[in-house]
Amino acid sequence: MRLSIDVGGTFTDLVVDRLSGAAEVFKAPTTYPDPIDGILSAVALAANAQGITTEAFLGGVEVLFHSTTRAINAVITGQAARTALLATEGHPDILLIREGGRTDPFNYRIGYPAPYIPRALTFEIPGRILADGGERRTLDEAAVLRVIERLKEEKVEAVAVSLLWSIVNPAHELRVGELLAEHLPGVPFTLAHQLNPTVREYRRTSSCAIDASLKPIMSAYLRALKQRLGAHGMAGQIFAVTSQGGLVDVEELAERPILALNSGPSMAPVAGRYFAALQGATTAIVTDAGGTTYDVSLVRDGALPRTRETWLGPIYQGHLTGFPSVDVKSVGAGGGSIASVEGGLLRVGPESARSDPGPVCYGRGGTRPTVTDAAVVLGYIDPDFFLGGRMGLAVAAARAAIERDVAIPLGLGVEEAALAIIDLATESMVHAIEDITVKQGVDPEDAVMIGGGGAAGINAVLIARRLGCRSILFPDVGAALSAAGAMMSELTSEFSQVVFMRTGAFDAAAANAIIAGLKERAEAFFASAGGRARERRVDLAIEGRYPSQVWEIDVPIDEAMLAAEDAASRLVAAFHARHQELFGFRDDGDEVEIMGWRALARCRLADESAIRLPSGVDSAPTRSRTMTFRETGPIEAPAYRLEALDPSVTVKGPAVVESNFTTVVLAPGSEARKTAEGGLCVQPLVQSVTRLREFAA
Repeated sequence: MRLSIDVGGTFTDLVVDRLSGAAEVFKAPTTYPDPIDGILSAVALAANAQGITTEAFLGGVEVLFHSTTRAINAVITGQAARTALLATEGHPDILLIREGGRTDPFNYRIGYPAPYIPRALTFEIPGRILADGGERRTLDEAAVLRVIERLKEEKVEAVAVSLLWSIVNPAHELRVGELLAEHLPGVPFTLAHQLNPTVREYRRTSSCAIDASLKPIMSAYLRALKQRLGAHGMAGQIFAVTSQGGLVDVEELAERPILALNSGPSMAPVAGRYFAALQGATTAIVTDAGGTTYDVSLVRDGALPRTRETWLGPIYQGHLTGFPSVDVKSVGAGGGSIASVEGGLLRVGPESARSDPGPVCYGRGGTRPTVTDAAVVLGYIDPDFFLGGRMGLAVAAARAAIERDVAIPLGLGVEEAALAIIDLATESMVHAIEDITVKQGVDPEDAVMIGGGGAAGINAVLIARRLGCRSILFPDVGAALSAAGAMMSELTSEFSQVVFMRTGAFDAAAANAIIAGLKERAEAFFASAGGRARERRVDLAIEGRYPSQVWEIDVPIDEAMLAAEDAASRLVAAFHARHQELFGFRDDGDEVEIMGWRALARCRLADESAIRLPSGVDSAPTRSRTMTFRETGPIEAPAYRLEALDPSVTVKGPAVVESNFTTVVLAPGSEARKTAEGGLCVQPLVQSVTRLREFAA
């Protein structure tokens, strides 16, 4: 049995896979400040569903996949460890100078962002390595020891070491690491060249600083997770989800906690790609609507979107991770996004009610109306069937909150105010999707939209109409899309080496030696995975650019390309084609500068199998209730159960299709049918709504 746990801002999702294709989904509120309590609550629900104890349930778990917001929350809230930075003498301002860039270049009232590690905790280390790897000045070990004494006085909890050109000659960084281990025992440190061997000085240092600052908190969290699960009977292996869309052993995550940043959202595109392929689609707009955020990503030609431009906080004002990750955009427009009126204008999000106190309808002390409250007031969510009936919702309280905070200030009726909340949240979500599609030359009409997350179905049809999408797919496990994605992911590790080479003076022997070294490291990684590793693959790539360019792009290559007599010409042709694909132009008369070489090792931990929830045709009757749509006003509309829906039946809006953890709202004019895989396929607009308006009147 396999488990996948995704700790979100509002709910903790648990997917149980018995390796037979039969899956179960459970949700429990995320707990603060200790999310492990919420994890154990979700596990207890799964155990109760089987009529066994938590200990017996966990005793049957072979593998557990885990993603958490612990790391990113620590950075955003300033709860990371007190960290010092050791930099080359004369270069202490790497984190302060950054790479430049302003969101509003003419607004000088925007303050200059503070460095991730303050200058007061930045220390200069005498010694200098040159760009060619030569040593201009030897490392002053006596000075390093004096700095270590200062670190003790400052009571630092972690140390980041980032020295110039350590990526070509790491001798100085390695020696500093040895001195730290010897004279500052118990204090974790990160060496920049080992973590992120990139030529970009700021990015290398920023990722090093972030990683070091997370080591104490993530090590303590992962240690507590293993201990508490073990105390409840679990002896299986735990793998952590990474922001690169793969899996690593939790021991490796403790060594490189930066991998945990945005780990949960990275799994939604993995799952979205899988479900889109089942429908024969290679381009998919993957959405994951949770209680706190709305995450969107674009799977194009079956490939996961990747980026090295991940910012923690606002662009240019936050902190650049400098680390490759799955490209997921987030906006504060989840089900728990709070609605308010400011200056006579309606505002929805980014502030969220989260799980504590939660939306007003939860009855946990929340007083400010949210998107979920609006959906309850409009009749979309059944107050007696929330979370499969485990949690009743207070409709009257939600209605009163919307009336007080939105309807009266705007001079609207309660239902009209609730519709306005849904409409404004829809606009925020549409703009987020346009950023990754229309603004990148992708027509949403050519893509299938994947509706994931518990709040996805509330306004997905409205979003698809605005974008022109022809179909929306709601997988049966879509309410826990990220957790399901971990089941489909692979164990991964990336290895890279910075070696500059021009194609005009291409050294085939050196290139093949570099690739051989990277593949050797990949094979060692596979060996560490043991007999569990399946379908082993190594994807090779170069980081290249035209000589006049500043930034590199990743270009996939293979060994056959390098082994050919015209290897340089083939590399140049591959670069031209990739540049054309990304930017719409190429410079066929120019050579290419190769800045780095990469190998991505990946393998499966189990044979690929479909993950499906059990169906129960005719196990639940169709009911109806009053719902309010902008096209019809209040109307009596049917509510179908997804698991009981007959695939041969076409459901026409206005209606809703419910499961234990989500509700899909079919606005007037839309149609839906259950897929062979157990999901719901929706066509957003196939009927004229004129007749519906006349009927309602």
